[in-house]
Amino acid sequence: MLFDIGASKIRLAVSKNGQTFGKPVIFKTPKKFSDGLNLIVSEAKKLCGGKILAAAGGIAGPLNTKKTMTINTPNLPGWSGKPLVESLQKILKTKVILENDAAVVGLGEAVHGAGKGKSIVVYYTLSTGVNGVRIVNGKIDPSAFGFEVGFQLINSKSLQWHIGGNELKSRFGKAPEDITSQKVWKNATMALAVGLNNTIVHWSPEVIVFGGSVMNKISILQVKKELKKVLKIFPRHPEIKRAALGDFGGLYGALALIRSRAL
Repeated sequence: MLFDIGASKIRLAVSKNGQTFGKPVIFKTPKKFSDGLNLIVSEAKKLCGGKILAAAGGIAGPLNTKKTMTINTPNLPGWSGKPLVESLQKILKTKVILENDAAVVGLGEAVHGAGKGKSIVVYYTLSTGVNGVRIVNGKIDPSAFGFEVGFQLINSKSLQWHIGGNELKSRFGKAPEDITSQKVWKNATMALAVGLNNTIVHWSPEVIVFGGSVMNKISILQVKKELKKVLKIFPRHPEIKRAALGDFGGLYGALALIRSRAL
């Protein structure tokens, strides 16, 4: 079973061969953990019909060190500190692998999508929040606490403050897709370029892949232009591309997780 638990939607799918997956089921993410757990279990049993050999996927927010639950989760507070892995393993009677949702989407893009064929891939999601991950040779780079690139500081404010969907809505009173001010998006793009400079000098990727709904308002060409202004140490910047897997990057990433850790 493959799952992708986002701040707004949950996606589930089943792979019968470990290489592809069937048509996903999509539903709104409940605010309460117990409601979400019941929905996931109910839909998983409908999809699988029989024994589940393994389950893997991502959830929005940072994880505890054992990767069994979220902690300090701003966009899913009702799920924070709740025993997600333990509960799923007990009810579904199978091994469950959990990672941060952005990390899982990044893995999907690295293995199956826009980063395919590259050894070092960085994935950035610009959506409700901002986050990213480094994928090396088809695996999520190890970390002590996960990755939270949206909380790097730029002019004393987090990158998430500059370009995250919730922060933009809070600051301007509109959803990002309804903000038409060129000045707003120019400033956001400049902040993003600085954030990318920081990521590139730390992680030295071959390609950076962008996903998330806020990217619909951002020009990749303009990002490249702004990045050239700030990235001075390297002779060139990495390839910068849009994500290729759409809404199902997390399910492709979950598939890669299962293949590498459970099958």
